[in-house]
Amino acid sequence: MVARWLAMNDSPKLRTGGQLIVDALLAQGADTVFCVPGESYLDVLNALHAQQDALRVVVCRHEGAAAFMAEAQGKLTGRPGICMVTRGPGATNASIGVHTAFQDSTPMILLIGQVGRDMIEREAFQEIDYRRMFGPFVKWVAQIDDVARIPEFMARACSVAMSGRPGPVVLALPEDMLTDSAFPVAAPRVEVPQAHPAPDAMLRLRDHLAAAKQPLLLLGGPGWSAAGREAIERFAVQNALPVACAFRRQDLFDNRHPQYVGEVGIGINPELARAVREADLLVAVGTRLGEIVTSGYTLLEVPVPRQQLVHVLPSAEELGRVYQPVLKILSSPGPFAQAAAAMPPADPAPWRAWLGQLRASYERHVAPSTREAKLDPARVIQTLSSTLEPDAILTNGAGNYSAWAHRYYPFSRPNTQLAPTSGAMGYGVPAAIAAKLQHPSRQVVCLAGDGCFLMTSQELATVRRHALSILFIVFNNSMYGTIRMHQEVNYPGRPIGTDLCNPDFVRYAQSFGLHAERVERSDDFAPALQRALGAGGSALIELAIEPEILTPRATLSELREKALRAAS
Repeated sequence: MVARWLAMNDSPKLRTGGQLIVDALLAQGADTVFCVPGESYLDVLNALHAQQDALRVVVCRHEGAAAFMAEAQGKLTGRPGICMVTRGPGATNASIGVHTAFQDSTPMILLIGQVGRDMIEREAFQEIDYRRMFGPFVKWVAQIDDVARIPEFMARACSVAMSGRPGPVVLALPEDMLTDSAFPVAAPRVEVPQAHPAPDAMLRLRDHLAAAKQPLLLLGGPGWSAAGREAIERFAVQNALPVACAFRRQDLFDNRHPQYVGEVGIGINPELARAVREADLLVAVGTRLGEIVTSGYTLLEVPVPRQQLVHVLPSAEELGRVYQPVLKILSSPGPFAQAAAAMPPADPAPWRAWLGQLRASYERHVAPSTREAKLDPARVIQTLSSTLEPDAILTNGAGNYSAWAHRYYPFSRPNTQLAPTSGAMGYGVPAAIAAKLQHPSRQVVCLAGDGCFLMTSQELATVRRHALSILFIVFNNSMYGTIRMHQEVNYPGRPIGTDLCNPDFVRYAQSFGLHAERVERSDDFAPALQRALGAGGSALIELAIEPEILTPRATLSELREKALRAAS
């Protein structure tokens, strides 16, 4: 009788759907959930209440920001960032972060409260068919209708999000399913296998390298481990290869290394662009070679590049999608790097001069600015470079202001550049929050244009709630600078819709409890930076940028005059 009583009391107890969702998150190693609460997933919120010591809940002020935070955490950790939102408006607001995760190949899971199963297909309050809505830009989207299958769906979501080319997964959770009950089923923590390069592929790579005269190693994409980055550096050094990094992946290789030659992205050094075109062997590891990295698919011809292209990616469906390489290597970045570093090195004598030319070009490109301006963004970035700690994390969204950071800030440590390759505005503020929560001991600096900042600046309330120490630098030129640039190039002297009416950013930041000040001259930035870093909490520095200072290369007037001359 005693044994029977013990067996009965040791047996699993029924759990609600909300409890099973939280159990599954804990089983998969999640430690943070970014959300905006909603009545459609109340049982999940109730289950989170009981697990606050194990699962941190970061309540945001907008679902788009919550999704950006989850995406940024996915970038930093390699595990799916978790975002929870309510149905309809909550899901549509969060879609920007999902799209960013898709284009940036970031593991992420979006959980959406859904209308009850008895109301489906009636266009109930805030009802959306999420399979149709998210289908084109997620790896998998599904709805959990059976509470007993929650462990299965959640484990699969983690596996899909991290496997091959990582990306977002969306799961809809009908609210009546969440209040159903089932016995828990243990699901182990998901670990995805790494793809390893075939030995014959590595032999062929060795042959291509031995025949090269002007090789270039291009690094990009997600999924790089510390061991993988160390191994790819050994491979590059052993073979004296020039190394470039893809758009907003500059932190994959130390920019101060004598073999680093620049970023292949927006505003690419023209001499580096020419080098990509003239390379006889391009070894692209991890990067899909999308529109931005290829300058609109012009640096490499479609479908067969002039260069001998060796393309290394972890998903077979991406190899040959746009470009047909001479050698496809199906491999995750780390295993490829280990295999490449283990190869006997090639004789680098034929391309040592080539390497020297490319490095010298890079050093000229990032030399201190001599532009005459009351406040030069280049000097701001160079001051940040000389002041911040080497492992400081810089975040940004989209806008011309970011071009100065890409050009003048030398990223020297991994996971120090956090920015959307999708080009989404508003990313910098929420990404900085996620970065500081993930790495509380590291400096975190958000760079934002005035337009970019105000898209998610309400999350300063989240900064205050969690007592985070983040530095926000707002480049204020009172315009959507990138769009104005394109207007002046294509329709010179006919701007519309790009002028902005801004608040007093200093008083705005102070209303959230931040130290804040405005800088109008280059010489005043360094002391303002020291005051901000010593403020003992979050701080904001507003930079008064003249509208004429539109890009690192040209002023607004120069762009307009060039376009007018071309049209006449």
